[in-house]
Amino acid sequence: MLLLYNLFIWLTRVGIGIASLWNGKARQWTKGRIGGVKEITTSIRAGEKIIWMHCASAGEFEQGKPVIEELKKNYDDHKILVTFFSPSGYSIGKNYKQADYVFYLPIDTPKNAKRFIQNVQPTLVIFVKYDFWYHHLKAVIDRKIPLLLISSIFRNNQVFFKWYGGFNRKMLKLFSWLFVQDEASKDLLLSINIKNCSVSGDTRFDRVASIAAVAEPILQIEKFKQGAQVMVAGSTWPDDEQILSSLLHFNKEFKLIIAPHEIDVSHIEKIRSLFPGAALFSGLNETNDSQVLIIDNIGMLSRLYQYATVTYIGGGFNKSGIHNTLEAAVWSKPVIFGPNYQKFKEARELIEEGGAFSISTAVELKEVVLNLLTQKERLIESSMAAGLYVQQHRGATKKIISYIQENRLLTTP
Repeated sequence: MLLLYNLFIWLTRVGIGIASLWNGKARQWTKGRIGGVKEITTSIRAGEKIIWMHCASAGEFEQGKPVIEELKKNYDDHKILVTFFSPSGYSIGKNYKQADYVFYLPIDTPKNAKRFIQNVQPTLVIFVKYDFWYHHLKAVIDRKIPLLLISSIFRNNQVFFKWYGGFNRKMLKLFSWLFVQDEASKDLLLSINIKNCSVSGDTRFDRVASIAAVAEPILQIEKFKQGAQVMVAGSTWPDDEQILSSLLHFNKEFKLIIAPHEIDVSHIEKIRSLFPGAALFSGLNETNDSQVLIIDNIGMLSRLYQYATVTYIGGGFNKSGIHNTLEAAVWSKPVIFGPNYQKFKEARELIEEGGAFSISTAVELKEVVLNLLTQKERLIESSMAAGLYVQQHRGATKKIISYIQENRLLTTP
């Protein structure tokens, strides 16, 4: 199996290299790793105490941030090093002030992994949710460095729990401790004789709560809203935007704010063609009386939800599924999304609690929105259910930090 894994790594590297000839993200992935090991070698200073956290991409990085920030508070003599597999994660992480070092993870070969660990010499290693790389994990364990997995969630259809998943189970068994999101995940790990695990919950709840607590107002949005009922649609894709266009004429006093997942010029123009007369945030002025506002920047979405009456989360008509529902729910706002949400635990539970609704057609969308906007009691109940759900699931970060402290995995200043 190790031979097959090494072949897979080689094919992945070659495949992405070929794809980089025409694909921008693949080009970023390839370019970002040129000279990466050398950059790491020259950046790390001898004698530094380093905590290494690995995140696959931007979503996992959001889960890692609460832990990073608590580690910085409790162990301020340590440096934080964050690695990413994907360009989208790296592009966000490189500007994160709480991280002292940010790199692409070197391609997972025995040589790269050994050099990386020798150069970094981390005192603690944390992988977020998933993205397991055998040689890097093995290099950590060979040097007897504590290795944690946080905010992980498992499903019985994953390879770890199949008869042919021995190699994948071997990677899980390398971890010193695994923090999982729910009891079902813990039971699955116990079924394959992994007992060094506990239920901590998902650190994303802590993350969205901390963001909401310090969120600043957006004066332009307050002026645009002008007391109207508003839907904020976040991280939308073309299929989402098409179905949202059905809401244009059902209530002239209703306003719609769209924050698309991609903000390139061609996508923005396509959205404007669906919503004639829509304003762009970059061109918003005090006298604007548009019914629709398109957000043509990145980084504002988590604050936008505070101005919503109801929210819509994009991605539910894509294979990859919906985006972050918790960013909206933390503001005590009802959440609506498309049909592809089943693999997202928080989305399923929000529906069960009455704080979220799944739709498959424009007719269903209009029905849900109309019911929420015209039935005040139902709107209040759904809003409270969404906010309460987030508050009740906070605390994962505290459990992880407590484990590190109680087991003295890091030395205090």
